Amino acid sequence: MIRLILLRLLPLVLLVIAVAFWINDVQGGGPYVLRNLIPPGLLLVLATLTLQRGGGTWSGSGWRLPLGTLGYAVPALGLSVYLHYAYSVNLNDLFSGARNPGQLFRFLPLYTLVAGGIGFAIGWIVGKNV
Repeated sequence: MIRLILLRLLPLVLLVIAVAFWINDVQGGGPYVLRNLIPPGLLLVLATLTLQRGGGTWSGSGWRLPLGTLGYAVPALGLSVYLHYAYSVNLNDLFSGARNPGQLFRFLPLYTLVAGGIGFAIGWIVGKNV
């Protein structure tokens, strides 16, 4: 079962590693890189818990945890990746007039965790009714 869990987690682990390298590159290694890696790390924890509870399958223990994990991943990673992208290309001159645009990354993990928590709750509720 452990090999099956690791096999199913491998694409997600590779995605999180790629996102981590990209976040580090966009932020230029600044002081908030590790803080911004908390939401993707929590996604790995949730996915591991989902696979353990499901006996190596995503939906083995019902749909609550898989949909909750997906509900967390979409807003948490989506918001983080989108804002890092916007910062890297200065999307629509969003960061041109800011005195210190890098401060965005100071509070971004908190926003993404809250958004992910709301998404998790919605996925959990939907999964309960499926």
